[in-house]
Amino acid sequence: MLINYLKLSLKVLARRKFFTFISLFGISLTLVVLMLGATVLDNLFSPRAPESRFDRVLCVYSIAAEGKDAMRTGEPGYKFLDRYVRGLPGAVEMSSFSQFHPTAMYREGKKIETLLKHTDGSYWRILNFDFLEGGPFTSADDARGSLVAVISAGLRARLFGGGPAVGKSFEVDGQRFRVVGVVADVPILRFAAFSEIWVPIGTLKTSDYRRQFFGDFNGIVLARSRSDFPAMRAEFARRMQTVTFDNPKMFHTIHAGLDTPFETMARLMFSRDSSRAAMLRGILLLGALLFITLPTLNLVTVNLSRILERSSEIGVRKAFGASSRTLVGQFVVENVVLTLIGGLVGFVLTVACVAALNGSGVIPHVRYDVNVRIFLYAMLLAGAFGIVSGVVPAWRMSRLHPVNALRGGAL
Repeated sequence: MLINYLKLSLKVLARRKFFTFISLFGISLTLVVLMLGATVLDNLFSPRAPESRFDRVLCVYSIAAEGKDAMRTGEPGYKFLDRYVRGLPGAVEMSSFSQFHPTAMYREGKKIETLLKHTDGSYWRILNFDFLEGGPFTSADDARGSLVAVISAGLRARLFGGGPAVGKSFEVDGQRFRVVGVVADVPILRFAAFSEIWVPIGTLKTSDYRRQFFGDFNGIVLARSRSDFPAMRAEFARRMQTVTFDNPKMFHTIHAGLDTPFETMARLMFSRDSSRAAMLRGILLLGALLFITLPTLNLVTVNLSRILERSSEIGVRKAFGASSRTLVGQFVVENVVLTLIGGLVGFVLTVACVAALNGSGVIPHVRYDVNVRIFLYAMLLAGAFGIVSGVVPAWRMSRLHPVNALRGGAL
């Protein structure tokens, strides 16, 4: 029976080309937008090189201190991370690193604008960079304050014309660094990994950073597995109850958390709200549902018109004993087939859009891809789209009296 429905669906869709085109256009356009959005979010939050281990990483990117008459929110300082984040149970590695900041250097009289980040040795054991030359600097280099650096392939091309860079030197911020490694360019969306120059924290010109509760540092912790997250978070929360402030008269409470990258984004959007991640997921889901509502209503209208055209066929089939259940099943299957075809067309268009976006260079070094997971979700959504938009017209059609149907009566 189902095979017959499928064959009939394809014949009906081919016969009514105008309605088919209108429906496919709406379905495909809707799914293209949703899949592009899902692709961007997947690229932003899913583990990808150099952050390929971030399914096991928790982050501390912001803290907030609260007092009776004052409140301060910002990035944690090195002192906070070293004292309260290091040594959590279940942690394999913990790293502190600065935010990247713009700087400039001169090469043969030419100004080169670039970005610089200070990191420790653990940083290179948590992130999985693709080294094109050499290797990372070590914890010992950081402790000694060795003037060594890792640079990106793009900066290598600007500094040294794309030739070998390891062993060569350059000057930036009044210091001369020796290149020990070159890595593939990193997309800016990879916040923890992104920069063009990475140098040891120990090369900072002053040690004041070691005494700063607030600063421009971030912390990441690599766990043995995600099952260690609850224990790590519980211990971190306990430590937050024991925080001692440099100015206790001004501040008495600290708000901070060990977050996944997605939870970090939610924390930045909703501050200290305990349900921030759920709120962000809810907003994204609600936005997707609202976006798909209008196409669904339009498809319902198109389906009603398509069924009305076939009122004589419906009347004949009912006159020969076809049950309402059979007719409803047939029309729902037709609609699901239509939406699945629209899903396939939408997927092909999405792949083409992603290829164009990658080639445009709008976001440097970003490589979007539509993976199998996104494709399966899109087809599942298309199937649900087809069922929802087909049920109402099919139900109204099933209640049509055979005599009225044969006369071409309204639904």
